[in-house]
Amino acid sequence: MVKDQIEARGVKDIKVLEAMRKVPRHLFVPWNMRSYAYHDEPLPIGEGQTISQPYIVAYMSEVLRLKGSEKILEVGTGSGYQAAILAEVGKEVYTLEIVKSLSLRAEKVLKKMEYENIYFKVGDGTYGWKEHAPYDAIMVTAAPAVVPEALREQMKVSGRMIVPVGSALQELVLVIREKKKFKEKKLLPVRFVPLISTH
Repeated sequence: MVKDQIEARGVKDIKVLEAMRKVPRHLFVPWNMRSYAYHDEPLPIGEGQTISQPYIVAYMSEVLRLKGSEKILEVGTGSGYQAAILAEVGKEVYTLEIVKSLSLRAEKVLKKMEYENIYFKVGDGTYGWKEHAPYDAIMVTAAPAVVPEALREQMKVSGRMIVPVGSALQELVLVIREKKKFKEKKLLPVRFVPLISTH
């Protein structure tokens, strides 16, 4: 999977590639989907949600330019797979999920895998997780119509956020916080499930 689907498409970050080799994706998909676990495609995980395709997981992780000391906010725990990759590459992962059953299932899998640097919360990701802000990096794994303002505010200066933005047409957007402003760069067209919000 890593050689043919990820390295071959240009992902070069050594830490990301090592994490993608190490974390077994089949543990995060339903039993009836396990034969497809290492295909380069998103898969349903229940509750109308999906686990992202491996290439996108690796690509989004690489764009954050993690060195190993970062505090990361993930919006959209889903299966927990992306959280595991981030936990291998960064220092701490604070992951939010609005669907309680998904959060509990992901926490169970990740605790069984003995991750001690991932922290879970059930809640609306558009508000972020203010208690632990600011974050070096933020990853949003479902698509809001616009970048949530609360997430911008919870970024450190020079922090990076990767987020799919849009409804029918979506683009992956990199947001970089500078001292007094935010720089945005559109990276590539994508298709994510919508970010569920209470407002």
